[in-house]
Amino acid sequence: MNQRPHDDSRHADAPDLDTPDLDTLDADTLTVADGRATLTMERGLAHPPEEVWAAITEPASLGQWFPSEVTVELEPCGAMSFRFRGGDGPGTTGTVTDVDKPHLFAHTWGTDHLSWAIAPDGDGSLLTLTHTFGDVPGAASFASGWELCVIALRQLLDGGPVEPVRDTGELHEAYARRFGLGRGIAETVDGGRRVRFVRQLTRPAETVWAALSAGIEPVPGLPVPAGFTAEKVPAGPATEVRAPTSLTYRWDPEGTVGWELGEGTGQGARLLLTQTGPEDFDTDAALTAWEARIERLAAELLTR
Repeated sequence: MNQRPHDDSRHADAPDLDTPDLDTLDADTLTVADGRATLTMERGLAHPPEEVWAAITEPASLGQWFPSEVTVELEPCGAMSFRFRGGDGPGTTGTVTDVDKPHLFAHTWGTDHLSWAIAPDGDGSLLTLTHTFGDVPGAASFASGWELCVIALRQLLDGGPVEPVRDTGELHEAYARRFGLGRGIAETVDGGRRVRFVRQLTRPAETVWAALSAGIEPVPGLPVPAGFTAEKVPAGPATEVRAPTSLTYRWDPEGTVGWELGEGTGQGARLLLTQTGPEDFDTDAALTAWEARIERLAAELLTR
């Protein structure tokens, strides 16, 4: 599992003592180039840069708001380690890339890079987080996770106590819309055309499968439940069923639809949906239909 911050990583049973401000999302940006994404988030803090610097660099403070326990040698090329509380395995390592007290702290975290820039802002500070990573479909999980972390950071700076906040999925979905993460792509493949969607969801595969099947379990050779279809995509016969992770069916003599629910970022499943067809397959119509279907599914999952 990807160990970067995500929307359900900070104690799922914690009370909602603070509420993320969805209006702040409008200023957050996501850019993608050469398969890597850069997330930029700016947040105002009512504390001077020196206090913010201590909170983001001292391990004892980091442990109260950052997604994992951290050790750090606070110098250029200094070693870092990250371990989730109660987690198994060796954890993740990183390297300090920039130290300019109290203005800039930057480091790697596995294959990711994090930059924390602090600028004076009246009596307080403006904190700018720049997170560069390769898991583009996980961007909404990372952004919502960092938003919850900043809420905890504010609580720490205000003197505590730090009470973790849970995202029920609304924040994640707001970021998914903000960043356009629900869009699919059309491709040319051997023998025809294909549309493909990769979408991070907020619930595990078992919950997603239950929402799709609506109590009617798919059976090879029989028409699939309507939940697995989209507008103008007939419920053709299932050709392969591996509940609760995958289903394939024919919608046309020359085309198939495939649903795959794999491990994602956070507690939710990562959906890979494909529809193939002949060379004259109307991929524009298919992209529109499946985007609408997946967004309805994502909204339904928020109630489960």
